Amino acid sequence: MSAGLLAVLLQVNGESRAVAVPARRTLLDALRDQPGLTGAKKGWNAGLCGACNVLIDGDVIRSCLCLAAGTADRAITTVEGLAVDGRPSVVQQAFLDAGAIQCGFCMTGMIVSATALLQHNPKPSRDDIRTAISGNLCRCSGYVKVIEAIELAVARLAQPAGETPGPALAAE
Repeated sequence: MSAGLLAVLLQVNGESRAVAVPARRTLLDALRDQPGLTGAKKGWNAGLCGACNVLIDGDVIRSCLCLAAGTADRAITTVEGLAVDGRPSVVQQAFLDAGAIQCGFCMTGMIVSATALLQHNPKPSRDDIRTAISGNLCRCSGYVKVIEAIELAVARLAQPAGETPGPALAAE
């Protein structure tokens, strides 16, 4: 290993990934550079837009503000890790079906935020949904279709087992 690099074992999407990073490398850069997980986007790179959102131990975290070295041995889930057996999660599919995807830049962060919301609150009100995505900035969608997509995911997840179209909310 080169001088100045730290060996960090990241637990990403259920897999251990060894990375060598400078002490000040953000989780966003570490995920995008070494494992090649580019779903989290580098927006403002100041924690303001939510495009870089990932789940760490089930909580939404701005990966542009989090140092990779500080996430060793914590469960990190990126938007790529929400798919189940190569199929979109219910939330991902709802965003597609509701036409919530516009340019796509902020949508991965929105999907991560929506997934966290539904894991903590499977029957959110419209106000709960608005609050959950309030840290995600989007210049294209106007948020109407995003809210509709999350409501669609809620409806699909509320259906009895065996009747839910698409895979589970997120891989367990």
